[in-house]
Amino acid sequence: MRNVVILGSTGSIGSQAVEVIRENRDKFNIVGIAIGGANPKAAIEQAQEFGLSADQIAVRNIEGAKEVSRALGGYVITGENSAAALVESQEADVVLNALVGASGLPATMAALRSDATLALANKESLVAGGRIVLDAAKPGQIVPVDSEHSAMAQCMRGTRRSEIARLVLTASGGPFRGWEREGLMEVTTEEAVVHPTWSMGTMNTINSSTLVNKGLELIEAAMLFDMDPDKIDVTIHPQSVIHSLVTFTDGATLAQASPPSMKLPIAHALDWPNRVPDVQEPLDFSQAFSWEFEPLDNEVFPAVCLAREVAKKGDPYPAIYNAANEAAVEAFFAGRIKFPEIVDIIGEVLDEADEFAAVPSDVFDVMRVESRTRERVAAAIARIER
Repeated sequence: MRNVVILGSTGSIGSQAVEVIRENRDKFNIVGIAIGGANPKAAIEQAQEFGLSADQIAVRNIEGAKEVSRALGGYVITGENSAAALVESQEADVVLNALVGASGLPATMAALRSDATLALANKESLVAGGRIVLDAAKPGQIVPVDSEHSAMAQCMRGTRRSEIARLVLTASGGPFRGWEREGLMEVTTEEAVVHPTWSMGTMNTINSSTLVNKGLELIEAAMLFDMDPDKIDVTIHPQSVIHSLVTFTDGATLAQASPPSMKLPIAHALDWPNRVPDVQEPLDFSQAFSWEFEPLDNEVFPAVCLAREVAKKGDPYPAIYNAANEAAVEAFFAGRIKFPEIVDIIGEVLDEADEFAAVPSDVFDVMRVESRTRERVAAAIARIER
């Protein structure tokens, strides 16, 4: 029986993790949940279902914290770093970090300071934290939840690092695959958050639309697997059935394939290195189907090329890439910039980054770099608006 803390328990990944645990109560037990506060009713239902007391719950937003506290008859943990405080207060075997954005970094560090396995869905905390996160992790302590990195980890099991030649990330291409830049200028927020194959949270969905998500995944893969960024490829695979591939020095390539659902990589991370039986239906090879692969259009979608250069430069440039994206996406949703300008702004800020980039030595340094990045994004947006 593994005791699990779920950070972001009411979001897309967190909710599916709850489903996995609900279906496997003999394997897992929830000992804590954390939410931002946007959906307190769902958190209350989860707490009641799994018998959690108020002190096993973290709610970042004060109004949401009040609602959950009233319902459970006690005081929940609240505040900016409530998720990290929850991790520190519980004895967990696994901490699933499914928070959104680089704000999940303190919780990632709290999990790594414990003896818990960190099931990492919050890729931004690794991208932003970089060497700080990697140095804090014990060997094998970080297990990826992203389907792409889970696929790579599965393909590499039982192999020697010297046998691996290249990694291949697959991408659905998002809702605008095949579009020209001129058409992207008219994309609305409603169109940008509709994914053709995956059901994800808003931020992950729009990052998939811009291909920034694939850029973040490239950076994450380079860090997780200690891989030269130039040896990580990205290919468009619209069906989202092949989740990633690993090519070996003898020319063989292994792929991990399963229907597009996050329940399998979530379950695998929760019980790593074991497999949870019947977590989802397998592919049905009695039926006819085909899988397509095509090259990425780097001119229309330059986010991956930017990410590769960022990964090669190392800290703090990945943190700048991520923070610039978060700020630019906020501006897009506010109607201040056009859809393609999200990545334009990331590139513009990266061009100026040498002026304020400094290798961070702790989480506070990362936050300072992010703050400076947001200032540069604000200046870039102001120039566009003029």
